[in-house]
Amino acid sequence: MGKSEKLSLIEVISMAVGTMIGASIFSIFGLGAKIAGNDLPEAFILSGLYALVVAYSYSILGRKIISNAGPIAFILKGLGDSLVTGALSILMWLTYVISISLFVKGFAGYLLPFIHVEATTLNTGIVEVLVILFFTALNIVGSKAVGKAEFYIVLVKLSILLVFILGGFMTINWDMTKPGFDLSHTSGLFNASIIFFLSYMGFGLVTNASENIKNPAKNVPLAIFISIFFVMVFYILISLVTIGNLSLPEIIKAQENALAIAARPFLGNFGFILITVGALFSISSALNATIYGGANIAYSLAKDGELPETFERKTWFKSTEGLYISAGLGLLFALLFDLGAIASMTSTVVTVIYVFVIISHFKLRKQYGGNKTVLIINLLILTVIFIALMRYQWNTQRIAFYSSMVTFAAALTTEYFFRKYRKRKMSNGPNSPSAFG
Repeated sequence: MGKSEKLSLIEVISMAVGTMIGASIFSIFGLGAKIAGNDLPEAFILSGLYALVVAYSYSILGRKIISNAGPIAFILKGLGDSLVTGALSILMWLTYVISISLFVKGFAGYLLPFIHVEATTLNTGIVEVLVILFFTALNIVGSKAVGKAEFYIVLVKLSILLVFILGGFMTINWDMTKPGFDLSHTSGLFNASIIFFLSYMGFGLVTNASENIKNPAKNVPLAIFISIFFVMVFYILISLVTIGNLSLPEIIKAQENALAIAARPFLGNFGFILITVGALFSISSALNATIYGGANIAYSLAKDGELPETFERKTWFKSTEGLYISAGLGLLFALLFDLGAIASMTSTVVTVIYVFVIISHFKLRKQYGGNKTVLIINLLILTVIFIALMRYQWNTQRIAFYSSMVTFAAALTTEYFFRKYRKRKMSNGPNSPSAFG
């Protein structure tokens, strides 16, 4: 990528914001309402604070460790080349794979009611298969124009949501938005906040694209914090409008397409159509970007221990192996698990990577900066989140708990065999010595 083609601050922010909003506000909003109830806005605030905990380390390390390996570059620099580092690179790829399944679930949830088809297990499964096949085929043909259109895609998404927010505020019932502070409400609020943690994970794309950003030392930290705060405000406003216009039983009943149903009281059928189209549009762009970009870069790192030499979208992968495996596994997760299990598993795997980023930052703090006390507190917060996520899975989604354990074990086992039989070492590609120097 030439210097003139490097991403500006606004382009990077739009990329991160687009991924975050496309990733969860449509897909798991109803699930969050089911868990948090009237405390939904507060759950988004808590989740945003967790994201800022991680952003502290990402921003400090990301402005000096310039590498499209993102968090794996930080961990490799802090902990060195080891079995754990390699296993974490495999886990990073799996976060993209599980995200694919989350988007596919979300797409089916909005499409089926829109075309007046009952959301049975069979119908949902058929849509999930067709969606995966379509986007896999699209990526075989090539869709490099999507990258250039990212800013406009985000603009359309935000415009639709702004109509929803402005229309909803005119008819909002503020009594319905009052939070509850008893033990039951507090428990639901906390559980929803740890699930919604994944709704902010898109900020990590900033460090994954740092080699391609203008003035990364300045723009990486700015893009991370601006995108998190921007999205947090959007999430809070959307959740206020939804719970202020639609009763909780109605939101929970419409769990798969909660925002579209929530638009009906104040925008009528036009609102339902507008939000549904916006959701399908948003989820499509996020799904395409995940299959085409992140999953394939992460697959290269997980399989070969190094990143591809070139990062132009049109030459990201020389074969379609990574595409097929990522899309196939994403479909498998979508067919095997429900939305709640997928959401909690995504948050769990991402949190493990975040924990190791902070541990690495702690070891690198004298070289790159960072307050020792702040890092210890941040590490404790993330450890509590991880334990809470596993406890939540154990209590509500036992199959998700066991699947998370299998995922961690599979990453370690795969990495062990890679190292034993292929003698591989982790690096950042042949032409990227600056990443770890």
